[in-house]
Amino acid sequence: MDLIEKESSKELLQAQAHLWNHIFCFINSMSLRCAVQLSIPDIVHNHHQPITLSELATKLAIPKTKTACLFRLMRLLVHSGFFAIQNEGYVLTPSSRLLLKDNTMSVLPFLQSMLDPILVTPWHSMSALFQENGLTPFEVTHGRNFWAYAAEDTELNKNFNEAMASDARLVMSIVVTEGKGVFEGLRSLVDVGGGTGTVAKTIAETFPTMKCAVFDLPHVIVTLDGNENLKYIAGDMFESIPHADAVLLKWILHDWNDEQCIKILKRSKEAISNGEKGGNLRKVIIVDMVVDDQKKVEPMFTQTQLFFDMLMMTSYNGRERTEKEWEKLFLESGFSHYKITRILGLRPEAPENKRNCKYQKGGEERRRCREECFWEREEAEIQAWEKSGFHSENLGLWLRWLTLYMPQSLAIETKSPVDDQQWLTYWVLYSMITLFELTFARVIEW
Repeated sequence: MDLIEKESSKELLQAQAHLWNHIFCFINSMSLRCAVQLSIPDIVHNHHQPITLSELATKLAIPKTKTACLFRLMRLLVHSGFFAIQNEGYVLTPSSRLLLKDNTMSVLPFLQSMLDPILVTPWHSMSALFQENGLTPFEVTHGRNFWAYAAEDTELNKNFNEAMASDARLVMSIVVTEGKGVFEGLRSLVDVGGGTGTVAKTIAETFPTMKCAVFDLPHVIVTLDGNENLKYIAGDMFESIPHADAVLLKWILHDWNDEQCIKILKRSKEAISNGEKGGNLRKVIIVDMVVDDQKKVEPMFTQTQLFFDMLMMTSYNGRERTEKEWEKLFLESGFSHYKITRILGLRPEAPENKRNCKYQKGGEERRRCREECFWEREEAEIQAWEKSGFHSENLGLWLRWLTLYMPQSLAIETKSPVDDQQWLTYWVLYSMITLFELTFARVIEW
């Protein structure tokens, strides 16, 4: 009997709907892009109260005959969680607030860059990944890799750098506050692939005695000017990296394959070889994503991780990595020891679980204990949330619960077998931090 005949009518319809939802998933992205192009989030925000459909149509100055089309667009965006209905009018949600032009944490440039036709078109050639020529879909579509294309297309280069800067503003607002200890005591830092310098500027402003430098390709920094404690240096990270106490790699290594990452890490290791010995100095700081065990992560966040991994594979010939894959890179780059620090978003420390930790003394046992204690703390927080009830006065606790299964951040310090004082600090900020305004992230060391 045909397999399809064995399926019930309900199962067949569910399977069809599942397929349709994925076939038309691009409609969500394009509808959101349309709303941004029309400045709908800003119009709703500037109305200062729920805005009705007719009021929105008037603000947009669209023909009356298109009001029905606007309703259908907004209906989808409400369903997708980008707007909500309140008193028969539209209001923003946390997601659409991140699309406001005047929001310092806005991810609007990131959306505009990632949905640029130049980056979207290569997905139509995704099967090229499985050909023997080793070309990425981007290379098949445009005849060169992304970096070569951006070097010649000033508009793409500008949009991409603005996208990276928008992410940097959100991430660094957390890093320099909750991860301040990573930077304390450093005399100098070089931000490799630092683009327009958003990250380095934030660090320089927070630590005015630190000399910061942005190291990137000539076409990226050609129009940029530095100041007393921030300068721009042109060069190629595969050839050499300027010397400093610390090297920062934010969203760099996931763009490259393992062999290229090892080369970058070795160059970074060379760059910090002249740093001051001892204490908190001589380190490499990496801001990137770690792919978690799918069984331990909320499905929506797992999907985000997998989306990013496919993006790296399709457009840049890179990848997102698991902790074991990161560790392999570190060891092959000449580092033999690492320490992990988790940044847990809005979660409390749950000290009772620390006290009961049977491997509390540290070393290898402490690392073996890391995951066990982590999940004990997760369960305790869920119970606390359930007891508290969903009330406005418990919003902070609720937000902690909301982020329980968000990917965690890691900080790994790695010693060189050649020099005990040479460290690699690996600071991994998962992509979730770039999607939510977790401005009160907590650093917990294990």
